[in-house]
Amino acid sequence: MEEFRRSYSRLCRESGAEPQEAVLQQLHQLPRGRLDLATQSLTVETCRALGKLLPREMLCTELVLSDCMLSEEGATLLLRGLCANTVLRFLDLKGNNLRAAGAEALGKLLQQNKSIKSLTLEWNSLGTWDDAFATFCGGLAANGTLQQLDLRNNQISHKGAEELALALKGNTTLQQLDLRWNNVGLLGGRALMNCLPSNRTLWRLDLAGNNIPGDVLRAVEQAMGHSQDRLTTFQENQARTHVLSKEVQHLREEKSKQFLDLMETIDKQREEMAKSSRASAAHVGQLQEALNERHSIINALKAKLQMTEAALALSEQKAQDLGELLATAEQEQLSLSQRQAKELKLEQQEAAERESKLLRDLSAANEKNLLLQNQVEELERKVRCQQEQLFQTRQELTSTSAELKMRAIQAEGGHGQACCGRVGDGHPGDRVPQGMLTHALPPGLPERLDMEKRRCRQSLEDSESLRIKEVEHMTRHLEESERAMQERVQRLEAARLSLEEELGRVKAAALSERGQAEEELIKAKNQAHLEERQRLAHLEDKLRLLAQARDEAQGACLQQRQAVAEAQTRATQLGLQVESLRRRLEELQQELSLKDQERVAEVSRVRVELQEQNGRLQAELAAQEALREKVAALERQLKVMASDHREALLDRESENASLREKLRLREAEIARIRDEEAQRASFLQNAVLAYVQGSPVRTLSPPK
Repeated sequence: MEEFRRSYSRLCRESGAEPQEAVLQQLHQLPRGRLDLATQSLTVETCRALGKLLPREMLCTELVLSDCMLSEEGATLLLRGLCANTVLRFLDLKGNNLRAAGAEALGKLLQQNKSIKSLTLEWNSLGTWDDAFATFCGGLAANGTLQQLDLRNNQISHKGAEELALALKGNTTLQQLDLRWNNVGLLGGRALMNCLPSNRTLWRLDLAGNNIPGDVLRAVEQAMGHSQDRLTTFQENQARTHVLSKEVQHLREEKSKQFLDLMETIDKQREEMAKSSRASAAHVGQLQEALNERHSIINALKAKLQMTEAALALSEQKAQDLGELLATAEQEQLSLSQRQAKELKLEQQEAAERESKLLRDLSAANEKNLLLQNQVEELERKVRCQQEQLFQTRQELTSTSAELKMRAIQAEGGHGQACCGRVGDGHPGDRVPQGMLTHALPPGLPERLDMEKRRCRQSLEDSESLRIKEVEHMTRHLEESERAMQERVQRLEAARLSLEEELGRVKAAALSERGQAEEELIKAKNQAHLEERQRLAHLEDKLRLLAQARDEAQGACLQQRQAVAEAQTRATQLGLQVESLRRRLEELQQELSLKDQERVAEVSRVRVELQEQNGRLQAELAAQEALREKVAALERQLKVMASDHREALLDRESENASLREKLRLREAEIARIRDEEAQRASFLQNAVLAYVQGSPVRTLSPPK
């Protein structure tokens, strides 16, 4: 409203006039949606400004201008501006003495405006000029939104009433018309009465104070009563139709919901069947993997049997223990796989696959470490063998040197006993001089002895250097392999930790997103993770036990001959188990096919039920159509009854007119008879007086 006030002030100043303080005060105090300027004397400039502002004002739905003393020019400007308004619903122009120009402006307003539903024109002079009022009636006939019209005290004559009657024949929206305290008269009343059968929307027409006979007023009231009855009947029929349409829509929605629920149940059954088939396929795949693992174990046992045929007798008991462990592991694996197929979901399966992959890498790393340890042990055995050979060579060298010394002593004789005594001692300072020994030995023996010493020394040095190099190479290789294994173990541990962290983040995100509504599911997941960890720990313990048993089996390979036969029998048993599993798979497939057939039968049954429901709905629709036809027949009967009633009214009016004419003739005849009787009475009185008085009788007697 503040913007409206500013715009009003600006337009008034632009036109060279000051804005009216009373109007500004009313604009400041008025609520939104209603503009009340009643009893305010509006100038032409104010009307011009309001006429320019009201088409742009999108919040004003009610405009009250009663008793504003509007001039012809001001009213024309204001009404011309309202022609383009699209939100105004109520317009009050009571007591403004509107005349010809106002009537023409109102006619244009009714022709162009498509939003006004209530128009109050009480205490004006619209009916003073017939041509201007005819223009107003033409606008009313062309209007398609006006529902209430108040024309009290507008000096409307019988000609204006006839124009109104013509307008009402063309109008299809007006419901209430107030024509009280005008000059309609008998002719205007009959014109309005005759137009009522053509108008099916007007249900209230007030004609009091118009000098209209009572029979015409009663006929109008009766027609309005019929219109009200027709309106109530139409509203009831419309309400019933609306209720029936709602019921039909509700039935359709219920049927569609039932159909959707049925389709959802079918989809759920289909998903459950798909899940069961996937679970069975996963179960079969796990069994196939277990069978492949058993075949690989059997092949490994056969290879070990070929490699360790001499040590089969010592590992019989260990093989039996391994078989029992394998059987228990298979049973536990089957139970765990069945439990996982029912409880775990896709994320847990992925985690299990990752963990199994890490375990396989760890087992491969352990196997490689064991192979490296075996290589180290073989190299140590070679080193020990070389050390033993070196020790034997040293012993041979000492024995050879002792023999050479004895020969030298024997060759020297008695001359070199002291020197030989010093040589025989174990002290390093008691060595024999080289020249003396050379002279004492036979020719060629010292050179051969030196060559043999050098050769032995060289072989010892070579073997020692080779041993040192091999030991260094093996130590470096072992250190590198151990470092690589440690790095790989660290990477695997980091990957496992990252996976655990990622899994923890996923769990935290799922917990934060799903909230309190999925606590039970989270508990189930935690339980499943706990069971998975327990299963992994159990499998790790079993792997450790299996590794220990394998280490023990490597030392007890002599007892494996009988285990080969048992392994072969176990292989045959496993083949039988595979056959039984295949038969079980075929049975599951047959069950799936039976379930598919049942689902198809259920879908066909549901389709039949839906067709029956559609038939019932069509029958209900046909019943509704019959009801509509009955309503149309009733409306036609009402029309016939109304036409008969109008004809009866017209006949009654003609009879009343004839009776009035007869009554008038009879009254005239009675008056004539009374006059004749009065004359006769006066003549008789005169005659009696003349007879009584005598002479006056002759003088007063009538001439013959």
